[in-house]
Amino acid sequence: MGAARLHVVTTLGTAQTLAWASSYYLPAVLARPMAADVGVAEPTVFAAFSAALVVSALIGPQAGRSIDRWGGRPVLMATSGAFALGLALLALASGPFSLFAAWLVMGVAMGSGLYEAAFAGLVRLYGHEARGAITGITLIAGFASTVGWPLSAALEHAFGWRGACWAWTGLHLVVGLPLNAWVPRAEARPAPPPRAASNASHASAPVAESPVVPWRSAVLLAWVFAVTLFISTAMAAHLPHLLDAVGSAPGAAIAIGALVGPAQVAGRLLEFGLLRQMHPLISARTAAVMHPLGAGLLAVLGAPVAAVFALLHGAGNGILTITKGTLPLALFGSAGYGQRQGLLMLPARLGQALSPWLFGLLLVRFGAAALWFSVALALSALAALLLIPAPEAPHESPHRHT
Repeated sequence: MGAARLHVVTTLGTAQTLAWASSYYLPAVLARPMAADVGVAEPTVFAAFSAALVVSALIGPQAGRSIDRWGGRPVLMATSGAFALGLALLALASGPFSLFAAWLVMGVAMGSGLYEAAFAGLVRLYGHEARGAITGITLIAGFASTVGWPLSAALEHAFGWRGACWAWTGLHLVVGLPLNAWVPRAEARPAPPPRAASNASHASAPVAESPVVPWRSAVLLAWVFAVTLFISTAMAAHLPHLLDAVGSAPGAAIAIGALVGPAQVAGRLLEFGLLRQMHPLISARTAAVMHPLGAGLLAVLGAPVAAVFALLHGAGNGILTITKGTLPLALFGSAGYGQRQGLLMLPARLGQALSPWLFGLLLVRFGAAALWFSVALALSALAALLLIPAPEAPHESPHRHT
């Protein structure tokens, strides 16, 4: 990776760390004091957060289309302002209406400023050569919870939850906006004619593309993304309770849950090293085996293998985060990547909004046996990946950017 590309990866990775830490990972720390001060039940805060996830799903295709046309730089700069506005509105919230309004603004920012947007921006810059850069930013932003949770907690302790929101607002304007402004410009493209993605061989794109988008593969891939994001969100929300249900001691459950983050980074390092030489389908299939294997062991053997489950689930999830960006690129090419990525992720984001609630119901009803539900879903994703054929390697021309 050259110095210029390393600069882009470092810049975008740092901006993504800030974006994730101050949005997706915010409710885990601030929901309780936020609810108490605003005068709502704590689940209401999470309901507002779920509404933000729905908005992010709906806004994703339009954000991707804008990146396809203008490049990532202007869109990501605008989302720095959107994050700052949403956080400022959160800090000013005084009741349920203003709380939901603030989270809806956050949903717009999340739908146009998290990984999918960053991936699309990298594809606009590097075309089919974006895989290493995509992996790089996920390696850096993989520490978002490691940074975000302690920082939010420290800010809340020192200044209250409103002060924490104001601090994150300032960080987006003082740090996030300049970082996104340092992303190289991509040449603007004219708005594509109808069915441009299906006739990419005639477009003035800098790389050659497959002439037809295989819709069967697209539907299967959308299912894979929906299932894997549902599972990862469910585990993030309920892992301590799940480990309690299989008999882990409370202190041990927290310690074991903490293994997921390092395991995700280890999985991404594996993708960056060994798996990088293989087709992303191989990476995705390898990763898709890990959760059902670990969850099946946990369901059968219980607490003694809880750490093994955490490591397998975390490593698989870390790799799958990368393949969400690299697999559509390898299968469908770079023309229209941003809009297509938004469409592929739309059902996943909608499922993500329901995941904590639905898996929570299953956990209450079935206890540790709820693991078999996640095993079945994960195996369905693996089956879908096995049904997706690998395309022939594209013949590319040099890809230039400013």
